[in-house]
Amino acid sequence: MRLQFMLLTAIAALVVATSANAHRAWLEPSATVLSGDDAVVTIDAAISNTLFHPDHVAMPLDGITVTGPDGEPVQMINAAKGRYRSVFDVELAQQGTYRIARANGGLRAFWRDKEGNRKMWPGRGQQADESEFAAAVPADATDLKVSRSWRRVETFVTVGAPTTDALQPVMQGLELIPLTHPNDLYATETATFKLLIDGEPAAGAEVEVVPGGMRYRNSQDLIKSVANARGEINITWPQAGMYFLEASYSDQKAAAPATIRSGGYSATFEVLPL
Repeated sequence: MRLQFMLLTAIAALVVATSANAHRAWLEPSATVLSGDDAVVTIDAAISNTLFHPDHVAMPLDGITVTGPDGEPVQMINAAKGRYRSVFDVELAQQGTYRIARANGGLRAFWRDKEGNRKMWPGRGQQADESEFAAAVPADATDLKVSRSWRRVETFVTVGAPTTDALQPVMQGLELIPLTHPNDLYATETATFKLLIDGEPAAGAEVEVVPGGMRYRNSQDLIKSVANARGEINITWPQAGMYFLEASYSDQKAAAPATIRSGGYSATFEVLPL
């Protein structure tokens, strides 16, 4: 019994450690609420073990987009990629809310060849070209699993009064519709967000919210939620600070040749004191 207890304890510790050290991709603005006619915000972009502490790899700058308050693209300036983080500035020439995001995804297939070796298409770090699927994936592949998935990472910045033109859904993958404005969040208050999968309510999507500063505490202090039938979640912010929200969803409603549809979403929010 003692040996069994020790084994279970070791397994539990490993699970906790694995969860705590999972790599998370994030975009962190130097500020989320600004004023004035010549405001500039700096964005850190990284993939790390510890939230908002770059300790793994820099996020690639390609694919990052900035949408201005009028819904039109805004160019990044002063962009640079280091070992552990990328960084760039955004000039906030227009009054209103900006969305900074990176999204990618598409088809992905896993199978085993005749020798039992695990195969994957496209290769790690590569983007799928759907027209190549039939030639790349054997029709008689063993243990074939084909998924259609998208991943979105974003944050929001407002100069002056909040606006919503930049927050319109793109109708692809898992995304968040802020019923409470993302730059109008305050400690002890409750925010309501809606999750969509390809434009439809992502009922049952699993959500975790983690406060920043986890480098300086022993637990993640997770806030967990599950989207209701309308895809909505309610988050009550315990205190002011930066927060990381991460959501995941999957079902069997994928368009052929995939059989699995999945989506991942994450965002950085700043919660202000009352």
